[in-house]
Amino acid sequence: MPTTASPDAESPPEGNAVAEAAARARKEQIGRYVAMILLPFLMVGMMITGYLIAMHAPAPNNMPVAVAGQTQQAEQFAAALEASDPSAVDVRIVATDEEARQLLLDREVSGVVSLHATDPNATVYTASAAGAAQVSTVTGLLAPQVLAQGGDLTVEDLAPLPAHDPAGLAAMFMATALMLAGYMPLSITLSNSPELLRFRRVVPLLAGWSALIAALVWLVAGPILGAVEGHTAAILGISWLAVFAVGSVQLLLTRIFGPLAVLVGMLFVMVLGVPASNMGMSVFTMPSIYATLHSFLPTAAAGEALRSVLYFGGDGLGSHLLVLALGAAIALLATLGVDALKRRRNPEAGTPEISMASLTARPRPASNKVRYATLAFFPFAMVTLMLSVMLGSMYQPAPRDMPVSVVAATTEQAEQAVAGLEQNLGGLFDLQAVGSVDEARSLVQDRTVTAAYVLPSAESPTATLITSQAAGTSQQQAVQSVFKQVSAGQHVQLTTEDLAPLADSDSSGTVSMYLAMGWIMSGFMIIVVGSSAAPAVMKLRTLVPVLAGWSVFMSAVIWLIAGPLVGTIDGHFWQLFGTGIIAIFSTALFTTVLVRLLGLLAVIPAVGVLMFLGIPASGAAMSIYMEPGIFRVLHDVLPMPAAVESVRSILYFGADTVGSQLMTFGIWGAISLLCVLLIDKARADKARPAEATERPSDSEFATA
Repeated sequence: MPTTASPDAESPPEGNAVAEAAARARKEQIGRYVAMILLPFLMVGMMITGYLIAMHAPAPNNMPVAVAGQTQQAEQFAAALEASDPSAVDVRIVATDEEARQLLLDREVSGVVSLHATDPNATVYTASAAGAAQVSTVTGLLAPQVLAQGGDLTVEDLAPLPAHDPAGLAAMFMATALMLAGYMPLSITLSNSPELLRFRRVVPLLAGWSALIAALVWLVAGPILGAVEGHTAAILGISWLAVFAVGSVQLLLTRIFGPLAVLVGMLFVMVLGVPASNMGMSVFTMPSIYATLHSFLPTAAAGEALRSVLYFGGDGLGSHLLVLALGAAIALLATLGVDALKRRRNPEAGTPEISMASLTARPRPASNKVRYATLAFFPFAMVTLMLSVMLGSMYQPAPRDMPVSVVAATTEQAEQAVAGLEQNLGGLFDLQAVGSVDEARSLVQDRTVTAAYVLPSAESPTATLITSQAAGTSQQQAVQSVFKQVSAGQHVQLTTEDLAPLADSDSSGTVSMYLAMGWIMSGFMIIVVGSSAAPAVMKLRTLVPVLAGWSVFMSAVIWLIAGPLVGTIDGHFWQLFGTGIIAIFSTALFTTVLVRLLGLLAVIPAVGVLMFLGIPASGAAMSIYMEPGIFRVLHDVLPMPAAVESVRSILYFGADTVGSQLMTFGIWGAISLLCVLLIDKARADKARPAEATERPSDSEFATA
């Protein structure tokens, strides 16, 4: 009797292959969706967490200081200094003033107090070239102890910063640019052109790339901006070694972690490396781990090497170069070992699969030369933008028409005072006569002016400077420094009144910047990663609800990091949560426009507008009145300043300006959404004629 095949009979091999292929495709699709969420979450989360932990409330922490003087006198002073705050200082007693000064110049200590043998007076030595931020910290530590003993204090800077780099930021931004050039290209190359990462090919390419970036950094910082004078050979050599070392380590990480190596590189080079570099803020005002990291991370080695050459005649350069050279050598040897191990395990393994076919919105170029040129252009443009904009905007901070109100007994007296002050302070301040102290306070409170100078009167024989620390620490320090001299020249005592002091958990005033940075990064990272990892999600109907959910999620995450996790803010959940949602969503829509037009290359204008221009224009790191005038214009229109001012307003000013900042986000979001709609429509219209041409006509069907 013939048998009939059962439906449950084993499927043919072709069916199994199809099913397995479908299962693999589903797994890959799920993996891409997970990557779209996970990668931006990790990047933003670790960046904001790391920076807030390290820099939200700098305070002396085992800061090394030297005390010079007679043994008993020095020991008594050291004991009193340590008793005042045992964890703040690490005191070293030396026999002579010369020995103590040399320790400072060798950067083995952060400050020196030299006690006089015959009187209670003392001299505090500092070195602003070793870190401008630590000078005030050292002085604040040592001065009270000298004054408590009834002595007078003299402060002397043994290593002042040069006039062309008064803030000492040249080395910091140069080092950051070098790190960016070292770790960024490798993961992109793995995804787009993995054949370039064969060891014999990538090492000479990395050497050439390092030379190109070294020349770029020297050219921008030196001849173009003038932040560096001389030292050409040393700068080129340090820069080459720094990029080559970081690139070599990143090559090893790429062998181990694949495309995820960018996360590991970012962790060590940027998240941990920037705070531990000792360039922007002293490592002895951060948790103790950063002083340890400073001894071996490449960001610190590159920054300190440049600092040694630029400000200290090359003293101490060798140890920093050794860190970079050893890092490069060990990484390259380890890469050879990993390659050998992989060949032994799988001799037939070929080049990794391409996961990012094109860096542009167009198909993958047929020409290798075009593809490689595009690949090199991406990190080159990022480094150029970062260095030229960030360094160019902030390396020479000085008041430029900074608005300050002047108050006197009558408006006429205030106008006369303004006329007199403008002769001596021309160009530094935009002085405005105000009729009353209450009006001046109101102007300071709503940030229309940076400060108010109240002249003495019959009721108040002292001058008063009204400021707002929460509106910007750099501008407060600038007006305090200048008007202290003004009052001294007028032979009157100056008192200060701070209308909005910073919280102890935000003593450096950086919390607003890092919260805003978290929002902005969340917005553009989800689009940049999603456009390559999960392009199917980028259709507008799918994208809008995804972005809405992402914005809610990341706004809550960033508040949790800043609040319960790190403890930099207390409360304000609903205001910060709601503002964050709108900021993230509008930033993501803006980035979508760029991605539609440029593909992955959209990162360049997106980061350029949102971060490289946005951070200087925000007034968070430095007052916009201490930067070139263009940043005052950008302050009123860019998303990053709107985000910073929103956080400041919520935390310190009763949310007084949040409405106007939300309007800024709304305009960016609405215009971006309209642009996306127009781009999509134009592409759909362009595609229809092609489809009509390819579709068989009715007569063709009839003939068939």
